[in-house]
Amino acid sequence: MTAEPQKPGADDQRNEEAEAAASAVLDDIETLRARALERDQYLMLLQRTQADFENYQKRNQRERDQERRFAHSGFARELLTVLDNLDRATAAAQQAKETGPLVQGVAMVQNQLLELMRRHGITPIEALGKPFDPNLHQAVMQEPTDAAPPNTVTKVLERGFMIHERVLRPAHVVVSTSPGTGK
Repeated sequence: MTAEPQKPGADDQRNEEAEAAASAVLDDIETLRARALERDQYLMLLQRTQADFENYQKRNQRERDQERRFAHSGFARELLTVLDNLDRATAAAQQAKETGPLVQGVAMVQNQLLELMRRHGITPIEALGKPFDPNLHQAVMQEPTDAAPPNTVTKVLERGFMIHERVLRPAHVVVSTSPGTGK
């Protein structure tokens, strides 16, 4: 059998068609790459936005928790004046050496109020005999003395209180100084 003679230009036409098809495939590949890059950018934007939103939710939850935890600070601060008056009443009774039922009743109310405050995270600041801490104490005066090292709380004029880890009211205190300073 003899091979049929091919028509001139048929190979050229097939080559052109193949080149056109290859060019179309390459164009499609480039289009797909561009779309994949765009998709990746949108995915990263979505992931960043999602992470930002989750962080916002966590921050918002922490702020709400903190707000709830310290919501009664104002009320507690106002109750401290009542507690101060109960302290004064019991101190006056002790000074007068009274121990009658009225004094016992006032002391009982004072203890109930302190216990109620403790249950809500409000605790007294222990200051007497402790080193002066400006974060917890407010120095009202200084007292030269040999009885305590310098910069030690020697008297508590008004008790301070903490609400959880925050100072609700600093303790008003007298701080010791060296006897030679005279201040």
